[in-house]
Amino acid sequence: MHFIKKRILVLLTLGFAFSAFGQSKIKGKIIDKDNGAILTNVLITNLDTKSTTVSNLSGTFETSEASIYSFKKEGYLEKVLELKKDSYYIIQLNINPSELNEVIINSNHIPKKLKKATTSISMIPLKAIELGNDINIAAILNRTPGVFMQSGALNTNRVTIRGIGSRNLFGTAKIRAYFKDIPLTTGSGETTIEDFELNTISRFEIIKGATSSIYGAGLGGTIHITPKNAFLNQSSINSRLSVGSFGLSKGTININHGTTTNSFRAVYSNTHSDGYRENNEYDRQTFTLNSNHYLNENNDLYFLASFVDLKAFIPSSINEETYLNNPKSAAFTWKQSQGFEDSKRGIFGLSWNHQYNNHTKQVTSIFTSFLDAYEPRPFNILKENTLAIGIRSRILGNYKLLDKTFNWTLGGELFRDTYKSGTFENLYRDFPNGTGSVEGNQLSNFREKRNYYNAFFETVYELSEKTTLSIGLNLNQTSYSLNDRFPVSENNPDQSGNFKFKHILSPKFGISHLLSKAVSLYSNISHGFSPITLNETLLPDGQINTNLKPETGWNFEIGTRGALINNRLQFNLAIYRLAIKNLLVSRRTTQDEFIGINAGSTQHDGLELSLNYEWLQTEALSINSFVNYTLNNFKFKEFIDGDNNFSGNDLTGVPSDVFNTGIHVESSFGIYGNINFQYVGDMPITDNNSLYSDSYSLTNFKIGYKTSLNKKLNLNIFLGINNIFDKAYASQVLINASGFNGNPPRYYYPGNPVNYYTGVHINYMF
Repeated sequence: MHFIKKRILVLLTLGFAFSAFGQSKIKGKIIDKDNGAILTNVLITNLDTKSTTVSNLSGTFETSEASIYSFKKEGYLEKVLELKKDSYYIIQLNINPSELNEVIINSNHIPKKLKKATTSISMIPLKAIELGNDINIAAILNRTPGVFMQSGALNTNRVTIRGIGSRNLFGTAKIRAYFKDIPLTTGSGETTIEDFELNTISRFEIIKGATSSIYGAGLGGTIHITPKNAFLNQSSINSRLSVGSFGLSKGTININHGTTTNSFRAVYSNTHSDGYRENNEYDRQTFTLNSNHYLNENNDLYFLASFVDLKAFIPSSINEETYLNNPKSAAFTWKQSQGFEDSKRGIFGLSWNHQYNNHTKQVTSIFTSFLDAYEPRPFNILKENTLAIGIRSRILGNYKLLDKTFNWTLGGELFRDTYKSGTFENLYRDFPNGTGSVEGNQLSNFREKRNYYNAFFETVYELSEKTTLSIGLNLNQTSYSLNDRFPVSENNPDQSGNFKFKHILSPKFGISHLLSKAVSLYSNISHGFSPITLNETLLPDGQINTNLKPETGWNFEIGTRGALINNRLQFNLAIYRLAIKNLLVSRRTTQDEFIGINAGSTQHDGLELSLNYEWLQTEALSINSFVNYTLNNFKFKEFIDGDNNFSGNDLTGVPSDVFNTGIHVESSFGIYGNINFQYVGDMPITDNNSLYSDSYSLTNFKIGYKTSLNKKLNLNIFLGINNIFDKAYASQVLINASGFNGNPPRYYYPGNPVNYYTGVHINYMF
């Protein structure tokens, strides 16, 4: 009997052991829904038993009880979800617009809370993107202190950050942009972001000042665009239709499908506008696809593809008399030639995230992009084609150093693009009016290869619970190779050649300190540079000017950010000096030819202020307001161009100050709306400061109604009015414009008068 009892006891013990060993586990990872950043220390509560746990350093968690759980973290909205046994979950948390300083930012290599950042970073969340229409990105960027986007037309834009890029005559230069991890900046330093569909973007993270230690060649800063991620465990389809002034019509279709660990999002849009001005018609189709694949606890993949098909006519700039008396007019020669741009561009990228352990991970992205463009201008017709490939990889680690957290990243980026361009005669003058551009003989034929690499290292060390030290270093090498494939003649010298920059080492030092739980103080010193485009190196005789030096600069900054009055008031304040030397000046030789010269230095002193206040936050009604202010004191410290000495003058193409304010209201019964006001100060148009644009103010308004028709179908209707008071203003200026053939210079791009848009948005969840 004793033997039998003993055997029974052994069997019961083994049974309990196997039961415990084989007990089902529930595992998962918690991430920021928008940018995929891992979220640590998320409080996970079993709502039945009230037991709690937190996510670890790799964002993962584990529990054994099937139940309903809540997930809470500062800066994010609480999420409640039922977890079942034998399952693996990816939990996506949405940011809380009322606690942006607590949100994890990913635009730096090392993810961290915004309030602990050592640089000036502005984050534009989805709610701020949706305040206006979904047509023009300019209104969104212009609400950001330190950032100013001039928009002469939907396809004619120039973005500046802290005054950098203002001297670029056409387009955006000297700042960098990334769509997820894919560079939008070409090998020559030019950036285009306005062609992307706004309905595919969830947030902007804008780093201001020299950021070379993080992203390579960029004096002004970096715009990091985060595309909308697809939703997990959800399938939906939604469509949006908008119409408005000047023949505006836009349709968007968005399809989303998500399982527990895979998600897909596809967005198609078609936009048409006749435009306010002559020769201003605009047609754009976009297709964007992104998918997330969480393969297991340690590996996930992200795929992104974007394609844009654009045809947009160009009214160009006009002279002062026409601007004042007939702003709808296009420039005469552009109207006669019916100048336009017809382009197709695409980007494709694949990112792999691998978690080696709780302390080390690797992020690797491979990407390619292309551009195929045809642009008839009055002086010639340009055909261009660009194909780029690249890889970007970094290893991130964290461990304890002297019992304090030490984060580091080490990585690099390789980039190469091949640019082919050719110009042709435009024979529109030889044909009857209304014919438009007609291609003639070829005038040039170039093939250009542009290469760069960045090697970077950055550390973030928690000196204490309140003090964070950041040190970064970047090594960049950029080179160009030009092959002139046009037959050599007396009037067409061979312009083939090579241009290779010396290695440029750019350091960054930053420190932040928490004055309290909600308020921080930071300061940084950083170095940056901007490469010279190959066109700027070409001399009139066709030879490459190897004596040119790239623009370089140091950014000195101190700032504070935080929240007061029980988190109802969020603020950001930065004061900086950006000192640029080897100022590169484009000297115009003909209508379509420029040469570059190093002509001195500039000093950019500025103040940037951002305030967001939550007046009321109840279940029935929320009222929020914002105030943003930028003060610019940008000077030519030394600027000698030939016989002209412009030292001490105001920097051209930048307003003296910019002020934005607005209020946003949302209600539980569906009605929402906002009104915002923008003031832009005067800006010098010529280097000698003899001509300034007038200051102007704009007021925009939007109202809408959201409702759920049933559990699966949601409706959103809206109406907006821009420039309510019908102010006349120049939405973009062409600095230092020259008049040809006795015609006055064309400085001005007229802005749109009062205009409206209205639309409907329908969302169906399966």
